[in-house]
Formats: sequence, C-alpha cells, structure tokens
Amino acid sequence: MRSIRPLLAATGLVAALALTATACGPEEDDAAAKPSAGATAGHDSGGSLPDGLADALKKHGVDPEKWKNGEWKNWDKDKWLREAKDFVNPVIEGLWKPERMKSAKDPAKTMAAGDVTGGQGVSDPEPEPVQAEREKTPYHDYAAPVGKVFFDSPEGSMVCSGTVVKDPQNPGKSNLVWTAGHCVHAGSKGGWYRNIVFVPAYNDKGKSAAALQNAQPQEVAPYGAYWADWATTSGEWIKDGGPTGGEGAPYDYAVLHVKPEQGTKSLEETVGNALEVEFDAPEATRISAMGAWGYPAAPPYDGLIMHKCVDRPGRLSISPNTPAMYRIGCTMTGGSSGGGWFVAGRDGKSVLVSNTSIGPVTSGWLAGPRLGPGAKAAFDATSKQFAGR
Repeated sequence: MRSIRPLLAATGLVAALALTATACGPEEDDAAAKPSAGATAGHDSGGSLPDGLADALKKHGVDPEKWKNGEWKNWDKDKWLREAKDFVNPVIEGLWKPERMKSAKDPAKTMAAGDVTGGQGVSDPEPEPVQAEREKTPYHDYAAPVGKVFFDSPEGSMVCSGTVVKDPQNPGKSNLVWTAGHCVHAGSKGGWYRNIVFVPAYNDKGKSAAALQNAQPQEVAPYGAYWADWATTSGEWIKDGGPTGGEGAPYDYAVLHVKPEQGTKSLEETVGNALEVEFDAPEATRISAMGAWGYPAAPPYDGLIMHKCVDRPGRLSISPNTPAMYRIGCTMTGGSSGGGWFVAGRDGKSVLVSNTSIGPVTSGWLAGPRLGPGAKAAFDATSKQFAGR
C-alpha cells in the first residue's frame, strides 16, 4: 500500500504556482493582445513571408505563397520536413479562430501506454489514480504560465498543453514555451507538425462549451496566439519516438520560441510570469510532491478547462537502455500532453522539471521525462539562437 501523500507539500506546491509577478489581467491590459501602431508579427503588411522563411520553404521545393494558401495541408512524404534544422512555421493570420481551437483533438495515440515492461527493475508499482482538480479562475491569476499548444497534423487539428519558461538570454522578456516532443514532431514515422501556436491562459474564466458558443476571441484567447518561429526537440524523439511513445518517450520534450501573431510584446511580459526550468532535479524517490498542469481533452474532459494533479512521484522504466521517467497518479487524459510538471525549487517557487509524455488509454497515471543534459542542450541552443531578440 502506498504511503500517505504529503498534503502540506502538495498544498504548498499549488500555492507556489500562483501569479507572483505584477501584471495586468487581460481585461486591464488590452494592449497586450493588440498590435501596436504599424507592428506586424514577423511579416510585412502585405502578408508576404520573411525572406528567411520563404527561402527555407523554397529550399525544400515548397512555394511559399502556395503554402499559405493551403499547400501546408500536403503531407506527402517528400513535403514533410523532418530533420531538426528543417523546422519552418510561417504565420497564417486568422487561421486559429476560436471555433478551430475548440474543435482541435487530443493526440490520443501518443497518450497510449507504450511497452512499460522493459525495465521493471527500476519501475515502482503503478500509482493509485489521483483525481484531477479544476484550476481556479481566472487562470491568469493562478497559473499564468500555463496554456495550450495547437498544431496541425495529417490527422487534423490537434491540441497539447505548454508552459511559459524563463529565457536566460532575455531576462524578463522570455518568448520560450516548454512542451512535449510529440506535440511538435511525429517522431520516427514523420516530421514537424505545422501551424504550431501557443495560447496562454486559454479560456481564462473556465467557461463551459455552452457559455463559449458565441464567445468573443478574447474570451477564448485573452492574450492572443503566439506562433512558434523555432522548435527544438531531442534527436532521440526524432529517431525513436512513436505513436505510443516508444523508446523515445524518456526524451519526449521540446522547447518553442514564439512570437505574437499581432503586436511585439514578449510572452513573459504579456502573461506576467514564467517559470525556471530545472535540469538537475532529484530522482523521483527524493521528491515528496510533484504537480502536473494541463488541459485534458479526451473524455471525460473536453479540453476547455485547465486541471492539475499533485502526487508523490515514482519511477517508470520503458527500456533498460533509457533513463527512468517520473510517474504520478493522475486522471488527466490526452490534451494534457506537454503540460508542465512542477516541484518547489530551492527558493520555494515552482520550477519545471518535466512534462506530460505518456499514460494509459484508461487514464489513472501519467509519465514524463526526467530532464537532463540533452534537454539542457536543446534549451540552451534555442535560448542562444534568439539572444537579445
């Protein structure tokens, strides 16, 4: 039988995620979600692509204007960019309207449990399910760094979760988002997903589907949409990642650099907070409480409401050749993929130590990678690439 969960530690962790920076809410700071005079999101007022992006597409035999007009829907193998250096994600203004966001599906296959028998020697017993709790509203007051990641795949529009994280090269002005590798790249059988955007504090007031029937865009996306202009995931995920995680699951993480679809204000300034990423977090056995946040979208959830789970983590081994993952009890389902996992840091504030990667189809537990040198290298490379920008 499992030991009693440390309720005090769990309560402290939940409190630590509350907004601590001084920032206006979306109703108070409309300028955050609106373009400044003459500002554009990386392209001119005529809607043409920046030279760099246009050249990148042309290099792969893709006509930039055709791409914007629907060529992105062509998933032929020779058109599906796969290598790490090939990421392109040109802004298509107005693509992610509220209805399109609401209709996006969870990447269900990636949430199926992979073969978890390969390393039972370092796997702890399966945890008891922890019932996911709804986050308090408005989300920008209680979990400002958390949001949703939307993207297009061959199966249609998909949704994951993500977290705004601090950028050491741009202190106080971060445009970095942490999520899962399977939310940006298909792994061994495919390439980079397309039209990847991050929407912080999605459905900020936690309204029901009925209440959002005729909602204004600012109710669904109070801070607007931030398009990924760069993404980095692990080489292991690109090589070994699969529909059920596979041996790529312990490396199933990604970092996005984003820019606003409209306006010029940084993501961290807009939402008022960002979290540190901890790359040398303790082993699971030394952590008393760990929390996962996200927007579960597979039944019985509908993807509209932010939830959280807090539990004492255990270890899950996918293969004897790969590092053990963190595992917690949690009833969140697909759609929560990519959502951040937090512990109380040395100063008592929450730090990100993992993200949701896999879990059983029946729900009950989630597993996420323990971030190590490879994750730090991916993060540092992205940060340095945009130093001072």
